Amino acid sequence: MDPIESQIEEQIKSYDYDTLEYPIDVIIKKYANSLANEDEEDVSTIYVPDYQREYVWKPDRKSKFIESILIGVPIPYFFLADVNGRLEIVDGSQRIRTLHEFASGELILCNLTKLSLMNGKQFNDLSATRKRRFLNKSLKAILLSEKTDTQARFDLFERINTGSDELRPAEVRKGAFNGPFYDFIKECSEDVLFKKLCPIGDKVGIRAEGTERVLRFFAYSDSLERYNGDVKGFLDVYSKKMIASFSAREKVKLKKKFDKMLNFVDEHFENGFKKGETSKSTPRVRFEAISVGVSNALLENPKLNVKNTKWIDSDDFIKVTRTDAANNKSNLLGRINFVKNRLLNG
Repeated sequence: MDPIESQIEEQIKSYDYDTLEYPIDVIIKKYANSLANEDEEDVSTIYVPDYQREYVWKPDRKSKFIESILIGVPIPYFFLADVNGRLEIVDGSQRIRTLHEFASGELILCNLTKLSLMNGKQFNDLSATRKRRFLNKSLKAILLSEKTDTQARFDLFERINTGSDELRPAEVRKGAFNGPFYDFIKECSEDVLFKKLCPIGDKVGIRAEGTERVLRFFAYSDSLERYNGDVKGFLDVYSKKMIASFSAREKVKLKKKFDKMLNFVDEHFENGFKKGETSKSTPRVRFEAISVGVSNALLENPKLNVKNTKWIDSDDFIKVTRTDAANNKSNLLGRINFVKNRLLNG
């Protein structure tokens, strides 16, 4: 057989699925079950997996989605996966959560153009007939069967979301590379000392920014020589490498490295990674420079002790952490080595 044809046939085997239709009422009830029975695996649920992003749709977008259903606009397929008999949402979590929020009376519609009379209204403002019609409307879903392996499921998630302006690279990576290594990255991002030293603004905090920064710390401090200016590609390659090799021993090693860096920053930098005492967020370039610079300095001198870090507020440091062309390799190396050399040379 033609090698190309053989490869296509082999990959086709990775996906086994059915096309289903569920009334909105059933979708909402299955999702509600997952909220009420988070720790049970024997209930009929449609659930949002840990690797999915937070509920980030704004009221305008939620309202427009509900309006689309009410006026009969075709709705894209949901993608679900059979995981131990429960239905994991591969794509469609924002829509399903919006349906639940609207039907439960929590969503007040706004900024609608086609149904302007519904602005300021909610589900209970509909007539009894219209409510029944809304709940009885069927939506289509692609259901990946239990024969579809985990890697194929994550591959589908990545293919659906890559290139979309709805997901940031960190969120796509979080879904596509889900597993023990990313569980560890998430654990580090929730560390109390990390959150104290590196506060992240609410605007980006729900978009996987914490895990993104932790991942960058490990990737840059481990494989910076391989960096070529393509942040996404570099982090994807590093993540795949760590997924393949991650072990309990590696976890202990990395956690020790992370904790040692945080404790040093806590002891020697008055404001942690922040620009000032009252800062409520931390610039990413500043975190990268300090965290990796400190870690690299400690690698060269494990007993490193410094008395003065006031240079962190200098014009020189501000210059190397400017955001223009921040991901250029020379700029990245420049800000990391600035911190490392100042620490080592006093």
